[in-house]
Amino acid sequence: MSLFNTVSGTQFDSFNQIVSDMNSKTTVNPNKNDSFQSLFNSALDMLNTTNDYQIAAQEAEMNFAMGFDTNTHTLQAAQNKANLSLQYTVAVKNKVIEAYNQIMNLSI
Repeated sequence: MSLFNTVSGTQFDSFNQIVSDMNSKTTVNPNKNDSFQSLFNSALDMLNTTNDYQIAAQEAEMNFAMGFDTNTHTLQAAQNKANLSLQYTVAVKNKVIEAYNQIMNLSI
């Protein structure tokens, strides 16, 4: 197994973990009145999770720069997790904007 396969496999596993973490917080309420609140709460949860990953990556960078942690693997893992989480959040945002634009362009 090459190093590239190992790294890309690790990134794929991290991405799956991030997506499952974010999706596990999403709950669907059958009540129509609560559907917007549920969607809003899951969006906030996703943003908070992304923010937590970004903060953890910054802390790992600071610990590495100050010499408290000399393991580059933990630094790279934290940075990749934060990067993948941000990419997923931006992709969801783009899909929401695309859906909004399609709704606004509907003819009545």
